[in-house]
Amino acid sequence: MALQQTWNLESIFPGGSSSPQLKTFIETLEKDVQQLEQDVKALDIPQTIQDASSLEQFLGHFQSAYARIREVSAFVSCLTAQNVNDKKAVQWSGRVTSLSAILQAVKNQFDNILRGMNDELWAAWTASDQVSDLDFVLNESRNLAQEKMSPELESLALSLGVDGYHGWGKMYDTIVKNIQIPYEEEGKTTLLSAGQAFNKMHDPRREVRQAMFEKWEQAWGHSADYCADTLNHLSGYRLKLYENRGWDDVLKEPLAIGRMSQQTLDTMWAVIQDTKPVLVEYLNRKAKLLGLEGLSWTDVDAPLSTSAAKISYDDAAANIVEQFRKFSPRLADFSQMAFDKGWIEVEDRPGKRPGGFCTSFPASDQTRIFMTFGGTASNVSTLAHELGHAYHQHVMRGIPVLNQKYAMNVAETASTFAEMIVFDAMVKGAGSEDEKLALLEEKIQNSVAFFMNIHARFLFETRFYDRRKNGLLSSDEISEMMVEAQKEAYCDTLTSYHPHFWASKLHFYITGTPFYNFPYTFGYMFSTGLYVRALEEGPAFAEKYDALLRDTGVMSVENLAKKHLNVDLTERDFWQSAANSCVDDIKQFLQMTEHRV
Repeated sequence: MALQQTWNLESIFPGGSSSPQLKTFIETLEKDVQQLEQDVKALDIPQTIQDASSLEQFLGHFQSAYARIREVSAFVSCLTAQNVNDKKAVQWSGRVTSLSAILQAVKNQFDNILRGMNDELWAAWTASDQVSDLDFVLNESRNLAQEKMSPELESLALSLGVDGYHGWGKMYDTIVKNIQIPYEEEGKTTLLSAGQAFNKMHDPRREVRQAMFEKWEQAWGHSADYCADTLNHLSGYRLKLYENRGWDDVLKEPLAIGRMSQQTLDTMWAVIQDTKPVLVEYLNRKAKLLGLEGLSWTDVDAPLSTSAAKISYDDAAANIVEQFRKFSPRLADFSQMAFDKGWIEVEDRPGKRPGGFCTSFPASDQTRIFMTFGGTASNVSTLAHELGHAYHQHVMRGIPVLNQKYAMNVAETASTFAEMIVFDAMVKGAGSEDEKLALLEEKIQNSVAFFMNIHARFLFETRFYDRRKNGLLSSDEISEMMVEAQKEAYCDTLTSYHPHFWASKLHFYITGTPFYNFPYTFGYMFSTGLYVRALEEGPAFAEKYDALLRDTGVMSVENLAKKHLNVDLTERDFWQSAANSCVDDIKQFLQMTEHRV
């Protein structure tokens, strides 16, 4: 029996955006959040341990509301992704965003109360049985509160941000749903959504990729001014907020969210930069294998064989579960359950948002995965990636909801680790040299993406913010910056670049996590280092891996690595071991293809 290709959202709230249960759920949540608003105003700064009991009761109610907001936010994001024309879902999204802002304002006021507790009482209270399991997140909140504006101003910023900051972030959804790109095949022209068109740019046929890329650039070029307005105002909001907080570094917030130091980030990029000459060798060899003088932007991810067979969704699912089982039966059983229960949306149809994601429903103890499956090896990789995200959430069941809030960089660890399991096993189990080469090349493409593509995004975004401090930038100026960053990140080895990449990429518009780029590379490098360790330690590592994932919400990445791996992330050694693994793949590729050019 074929697997279901559309997800089941009915078990969460039956009826989609018209669900009576959804309406009741949100209305009840609104009342509870309003009550929390009143409750936090009635709280006083505790003077004794006994006084602090009122904070404990408040924390319980806050965690309940937080879990339910995540639940309904995840549901609405699924609705808007599966149908970009679901206007009712967009309305719910706005309502949920407002609720989230109110709850964040409540948290700011609560954090200010925590800030007011004297250090001796604070130490005693956070060590008590009642709240010791929340010790890390409470300390984190208290410390951050000391670096922000007054609670009143932070609340005002959050309120204004609903229709300002977050409102501009939603503009991407409005823009992308109006993107329609004509595609001609067998004498018939059809209009493709952005998601469908994006898949065509990974077609094995170069003429299809190139033709679609030209239309893609043209379509986003027509929307570039709207996109430029959006990015200018998103960044302007952040810069003004940071200025009023006294923050002079735009990376302060993303690093704090990622619970990592600037030194760790700098060390990671330094190792990557030193590794790039080998990647350039790979790109040049690939160009020769394709009979080209050099690779264009759309050739970078192109398969070496134009006769690459399509992979059915059922076969992809079976293969993923099989490879997962070789590492961890728990990971395999969970993934099989996700397929069987219809937790995954993969159908290739018009009206869907482009890209892929995994979202969690903490109140229901479920997850959902979204993507468009076109039968490519890249799609298989994305599917494994999102299942890694889902498993990460799965192993955190039973943990207090505030301790489940892990940062994006470690979230990307589980997803890219899952990809490596699949591709490494597939490479080793290939039935022929051609098959092995194709799979190895697909695996190496991940290194190119995380070392070069993501680096280009990071370079672009940091420079964009630096220039934005001096005023608005035009769409042409932004495109020039994008190409400049791409040339530097790819060591100027490509024959063409993607000027409107900044316009088309959702990640630049996400308001929940600023600088939604370097965490991907961190996750890739960190998970590669983990995978190297897994190969060294064998089956016993699966249990250690689960333990590491469970701790991702309650410690910095440096402490996480120290506790579970006994490594120092501010030093090069761990990052170099990860880079060496990627280099080994490239060297194998170069050796296998030496006689083919």
